[in-house]
Amino acid sequence: MSLTFPNLSRSYDAAGKRIRFLGHDGMVQISFSVEIDAISKKKAAEPADAETDYLAAFDAVRGLVHDMARNAYSRGRKNMYDLTSADFK
Repeated sequence: MSLTFPNLSRSYDAAGKRIRFLGHDGMVQISFSVEIDAISKKKAAEPADAETDYLAAFDAVRGLVHDMARNAYSRGRKNMYDLTSADFK
């Protein structure tokens, strides 16, 4: 089967400075995270706005993030992936 992203949910991990989201390969759930620096070059104006700002940045490049997640998954099927800026070059 191929990796899909039927669930549009995502969450901001403030401690890890990343966005977490899920993919599915058939019935198997795959966890992904992407570093904030990989999807947003600007910092949140106020810490209280960080979650909203970074989730919006993720949404703006969701297609690209999903493509990079598929690429990472195709190189070796694991249950969890951490995408970094290097994955987007």
